[in-house]
Amino acid sequence: MSKSCDSVGLRSVMRSVAFLSAGVLAAPLLTGCGSTDEASRPLARQDIARTARAQVADGGTLRWAVDAVPETLNTFQADADAATTRVAQAVLPSMFRIDAQGRPQRDADYLESAKVVDTEPKQVVLYKLSQQAVWSDGREIGAADFAAQWRALSGKDSAYWTARNAGYERIEKIERGDDDLEVRVTFSRPYSDWRSLFSPLYPKDVMGTPDAFNDGARRKLKVSAGPFLVQKVDTKNHQVHLARNPRWWGKPAKLSEITLTAVKRDERASALAAGKIDLAEVDPATAQRVDGAAGGAAGPPADAVTGSGRAAEQALRAWARAHGLSVAEDTDESKAADKAKDKAADKAKAKDKTGDKAKAEDKDEGKDESKGKDSAEDSAEDDTMALTDLRKAVARFEQQQKALRAVEVRRSLEPAYTQLALNGETGPLADERVRRAVARALDRTELAEIVLKPLRLPAEPVGSHLALAGQDVYADNSGALGDQDAAEARALLADAGWVLGGPVKEKGEKAAGSAGKKAAGSAGKKEDGSEDDDGAHVVGEDDKAPGTTGRGETTRAAGSENARNSARGADGGHRLAQDGTQYRQAHRGGFPGAYAPKGTAAPKGTAAPAGTAGKALAKDGKALSLRFVLPSGPGSESLETVAERITKMLAKVGIRTEITKVPDESYFKDHIASGQYDLALYSWPASAFPATDARPIYAKPQPAADGSLSVEQNYTRVGTDQVDQLFDQALSTLDEGRSRSLLRKADSRIWAAAGSIPLYQRPQLTAVRKNVVNVGAFGFQTPVYEDMGFLKKSVKTPSGQAGSPSASASRK
Repeated sequence: MSKSCDSVGLRSVMRSVAFLSAGVLAAPLLTGCGSTDEASRPLARQDIARTARAQVADGGTLRWAVDAVPETLNTFQADADAATTRVAQAVLPSMFRIDAQGRPQRDADYLESAKVVDTEPKQVVLYKLSQQAVWSDGREIGAADFAAQWRALSGKDSAYWTARNAGYERIEKIERGDDDLEVRVTFSRPYSDWRSLFSPLYPKDVMGTPDAFNDGARRKLKVSAGPFLVQKVDTKNHQVHLARNPRWWGKPAKLSEITLTAVKRDERASALAAGKIDLAEVDPATAQRVDGAAGGAAGPPADAVTGSGRAAEQALRAWARAHGLSVAEDTDESKAADKAKDKAADKAKAKDKTGDKAKAEDKDEGKDESKGKDSAEDSAEDDTMALTDLRKAVARFEQQQKALRAVEVRRSLEPAYTQLALNGETGPLADERVRRAVARALDRTELAEIVLKPLRLPAEPVGSHLALAGQDVYADNSGALGDQDAAEARALLADAGWVLGGPVKEKGEKAAGSAGKKAAGSAGKKEDGSEDDDGAHVVGEDDKAPGTTGRGETTRAAGSENARNSARGADGGHRLAQDGTQYRQAHRGGFPGAYAPKGTAAPKGTAAPAGTAGKALAKDGKALSLRFVLPSGPGSESLETVAERITKMLAKVGIRTEITKVPDESYFKDHIASGQYDLALYSWPASAFPATDARPIYAKPQPAADGSLSVEQNYTRVGTDQVDQLFDQALSTLDEGRSRSLLRKADSRIWAAAGSIPLYQRPQLTAVRKNVVNVGAFGFQTPVYEDMGFLKKSVKTPSGQAGSPSASASRK
């Protein structure tokens, strides 16, 4: 049996969080319905240029781009990341790996069998290990390794700095079976997700003591048991070197070495073109650039390449921008030259001069004319230099495009989905009716198409919070909330007391305390009538005709020292819940949140509903306005596009949105996790074990001892006792059919509560050198590292794989 698998460590990302009641109006019956056919296959197949091992050359180094060199090689620590998981997959045992349908499968290289052998009085799982399974130091993998990992992750010893222990705390004891190859695990409570445990499995040398656990596997891993082993972590050159494991008993690795190299996302196209890397996950813009290179996209217009003057420069700049090449902004030298020429021409017209005065004037005119000519000549020279530099940049770009013809984009759907999160702790969204109104205003199919159609990927909205198409648990339960219905959304808002054109407190009204110095909604005007250009951008808040946007409050509350201090808990870390008091004070008439820095453009063209220009939904003297927080870094363009479309959909039902763009590094920590937002877009990975991994995301927040709110990973702050009970029941039954049914019921209730609205499955785009096979867009499946490699020179590149979505990205 061949290995099966996941793309970027769904388990570790889910558990450590990497960068997801009925209304007054009747809701559909909440049942965990959905045909099993829905889970039969993923929406998109994996795209890895699958090739028989006989056609793969022996040897070679695969250079694989990652975001950063991992801070730790221990996946159970808080600072583990995707690169940590990548290394663990290649060098450590896993009792179960994830297949192409997102389901756990036994790994035959390590495990002959694993099954529940007793349920009464306690659940007992018996593992039978492969006779050949040994650590790289020659020692057999056995019960001692299982026991050491259980003790480290059980949560009973705080000296172990663990980030997660889900499932391990349910184990009562681990003992040797009838021989050294058998491991008996007895549980204190039934645990349906027992297959999630011991994947990966670390040697007892790492797990045996707190010191070894905390520090022993951060920059090195002396003992491993996979097709590769960790040769070196080179922090100076930002690389991790994995070499063949000479003690590996399975199919020998085709590659001699895998080098993980840290490369920034916006530098990956250049690195691929320069031959520095062979494989990299890329953003849509880079994928389109690689596709363009493969298609032999036409170069710039001939007159732009050979011509001169402003016209040639502008034509070349237009071509560069259209092809994603960053160019400097147009300069004003030519404008200055034109002015100088006009001035010289005007002075030359003065011909009626007589005597010394006329001669003197003639001399002055000559000087001015000379200066004008010099200025014009200087400007022309600057234009020529700018055009020359631009042509050099375009030439470099075209050279890179030629090199990128050796690269192709392999595409699938990532085992993760993007959601619209609605913060239900405070403000208008604390009312379930308002949250449901927001959800009913959205056309999720349209939003999915915006992102996925241009990439030629299946554009279907996600129907579950707990699984994706292809997984056993998946069923489309969105009917518990309902499809897009603007009339229903308006009715929900009216029922919640939000009235069209209702009274709103005067924007100039002074607020209590120092916050009153800048009244929110002051339209950004100073006392002298000038505009205060330091504010947030409010969609739908103006007295202009439909299709325009106004300017809102000028306070940047997100950057206040008070906000930062209040967001910290007693341990110095960020609290997961906030009452938002400081934000309410800073934004009179608004709601808690962060505001966009200067220069952030608001989405354009957001029209108010017909006949409502200048009016607002209002309640208790406050307009209905929601803070929409977005990241502003590279790769966030698709989120911005989706957010713009959402603001238009909400405007149609009378909901204003206040757009806030924040730096990537503060987006999650300072806004999402700390609760300083109303609306936000972020993603959750899917899990093969949703009863375990999804529970903390949807658990009902509980008051903590210090008076704050403990939310675990439920950053929307929306939860119910009923959902918690369904998760607990699903986790405690060993009947797989019953567990699946309970999880689907839980998902229906999560939909009805409208704390988060799944939108679309994320695209997975991997740029790969064409002669590299058995690697690419893996979808759900864990990579099979020993099969990766380079095609033999006598073998042609597989047809139908080179950037052919029709062959790889559609459901068959």
